[in-house]
Amino acid sequence: MSARPPDDPRLSGLRARVRDIPDFPKPGILFRDLTPLMGDGAVLRDTVALLAERLAPHRPEVILAVESRGFIFGAPVATALGIGFVPVRKPGKLPFRIARRSYALEYGSDTLEMHADAVVSGARVAIVDDLLATGGTAQATVELVRELGAEVAAIAFVVELGLLKGRDRLAGAQVESLIVY
Repeated sequence: MSARPPDDPRLSGLRARVRDIPDFPKPGILFRDLTPLMGDGAVLRDTVALLAERLAPHRPEVILAVESRGFIFGAPVATALGIGFVPVRKPGKLPFRIARRSYALEYGSDTLEMHADAVVSGARVAIVDDLLATGGTAQATVELVRELGAEVAAIAFVVELGLLKGRDRLAGAQVESLIVY
């Protein structure tokens, strides 16, 4: 895991804008709400810049981001790096031929889709999402990318919940997290 020096004022600004909401969505869960971070223009700009700085050394050719909060960070990171953006969506949202990956959740399952021609075989892909918890969504996205023959250059998150060990499900992938709780 890459880490910025703890005195980087941009990271302090990010951390200060993450709101803790106890007992959401159920008792015993501490929800890390990134809405205040996204609502502060300067902090959002710093978040995008930090993500782009972390991903640039991995030389991605395209950014993939997962619906929906991943889009908030992924598209501007792609713009900052001057590369393309690919949305990874929930089922039924894409109009063209799709590639699909279903995965298990704590209470059920979910499915992700992307256009089958969105990445070319051998392309270097970086995945961006807001938060890494148990890693199921990120793992499914990695598998989807690899099924299409592309290479996962790196995966970047604004926040990682380290105690949930989601990183362990991403073995073989370079994971970059701005804030780890």
